[in-house]
Amino acid sequence: MSINTHLGRLLALAVAALAASPFLAAPSFAADGAPVTGGTLIYLEQQAHTNLYPPAGGFYPNGGILNQITDKLTWQDPKTLEIKPWIAESWTVNADATEYTFKLRRGVTFSDGTPLDADAVAKNYDTYGKGNPALKLPVSEVINNYDRSEVVDPQTVRFFFKKPSPGFLQGTSVIGSGLVSPATLARPFDELGDATRIIGSGPFVVESETLGKELVLKARADYAWGPAPLAHQGRAWLDGIRYIVTPEDSVRIGALLASQADFIRQVQAYDEPQVKDQGYTVYAAPTRGVNNSVVFRPDNPLVADLRVRQALLHATDSDEIVGTLFSENYPKATSVIASTALGYVDLSAKLTHDEALAKRLLDEAGWTLGADGLRHKDGKTLQLTAYESLPQPQNKETLQLVAQQWARVGVRLNVLAGDSGSATVDNLDPEKTPVSPAMVGRADPDVIKSQFYPSNRDVLRQKGGASSKVKSFVDDKLNGLLVALSSEPDAAKRLQIAGEVQAYVLDQAYAIPIFEEPQAYAGAPYVKGIAFEAVGRPYFYDTWLDER
Repeated sequence: MSINTHLGRLLALAVAALAASPFLAAPSFAADGAPVTGGTLIYLEQQAHTNLYPPAGGFYPNGGILNQITDKLTWQDPKTLEIKPWIAESWTVNADATEYTFKLRRGVTFSDGTPLDADAVAKNYDTYGKGNPALKLPVSEVINNYDRSEVVDPQTVRFFFKKPSPGFLQGTSVIGSGLVSPATLARPFDELGDATRIIGSGPFVVESETLGKELVLKARADYAWGPAPLAHQGRAWLDGIRYIVTPEDSVRIGALLASQADFIRQVQAYDEPQVKDQGYTVYAAPTRGVNNSVVFRPDNPLVADLRVRQALLHATDSDEIVGTLFSENYPKATSVIASTALGYVDLSAKLTHDEALAKRLLDEAGWTLGADGLRHKDGKTLQLTAYESLPQPQNKETLQLVAQQWARVGVRLNVLAGDSGSATVDNLDPEKTPVSPAMVGRADPDVIKSQFYPSNRDVLRQKGGASSKVKSFVDDKLNGLLVALSSEPDAAKRLQIAGEVQAYVLDQAYAIPIFEEPQAYAGAPYVKGIAFEAVGRPYFYDTWLDER
């Protein structure tokens, strides 16, 4: 059976099951276009979720689920980026951003009936801020310098930090800070890939799951605490959401246009015209973080020389990549972070495409062009390897085009399949993967630290970071700037440091930014009230189905 036939039958079964489900009433329709209650959203997701421990929500399939089943202390307005009340009614921050006190909303409960009170919030942030080695629960990348919590009274919780933590308030609004019940926090990390074990306080709860294939959420009937700025405060309009994992781009698009699905994630740029031409909507929600880039691992001798990295930066033609593969929803990168990101500085002058300069730099570095068209030095060939990143749009094609561009200056880039069994292990070893695609979204300057700092994502692979394979590479200056960025309480100075970090990363040619990555979705015209949080994950609390 072909994958298209198999998934077509899965979709048909899903639609039939919806009609028979006891909790899914038929949607009621309002002539005036006002939101109505009922119906289930069929949502096709490109990849299965991996783990639903909230700090793992940076992976988009994880975040797309956590956004529906968990609430946050605060809500970040996706347009203004202002922080507004949600589970926290109000808060105070001391002058040097080392103490945060939150007053909590009354009457909020997790779906297992336990109260979402100060004690529960304290347990969440003690876990996210410190981790739990015994349960293998890692520290959240959005929390810096965490010390401890204090339960002042049942509705008041205070947090203390060892050093200023100016990004913490925004960090309370992100998916990685979704609030879960104490019972969930008591489970080991390995159990939290099972969605049925995640107990949140959100507008939806997990009804059932077929691991790796399908997930069904249903509306929580007693939900009454949406983000404070929203007029809607009761239960979700939808009765439920059915996620079906559908890896093939063509199958997702086909199902949507054939009315077998209502909403899909990861719409490739080449599919946008046919979606729009048939009256469907493309949503390109910005991620406001570190741009889609190629990064280097300088621990590998082939890219340890700054001149080699600079050469490859100038050999890369982002205009060609964006113009060939993408649409207007994918702006060319002009810095390390997106132009919509807090702290952005236009550094396009450092990102010029100049093949002549690239060749000269490689010559100066001692890499001579051989008869085979490749660069050679000391018996070695300048041949590099990267694995494609499956979550990133057209990443295989992007890397292949980069490979063509680098070949013009005598450098070979081998692009390997992202689903290879050795990909995870090899990506930790700079010897095997000196080049890697990378990006991360977050609407706060701390996102730069999340990307490059050794104890966070460690994309450059520094000694003491995520990999034990690194022999010697450490950049103390970069790390010092990243710590300063996450610890500077003065807003103006913090943005200045953000600019310094962006410039330093490009001066060292650690990264080659290519485009500002959105999260691209498509929805049927009868799907109303689609909303996204500040970094492109959908939030279906206000979504409803109009008459089809």
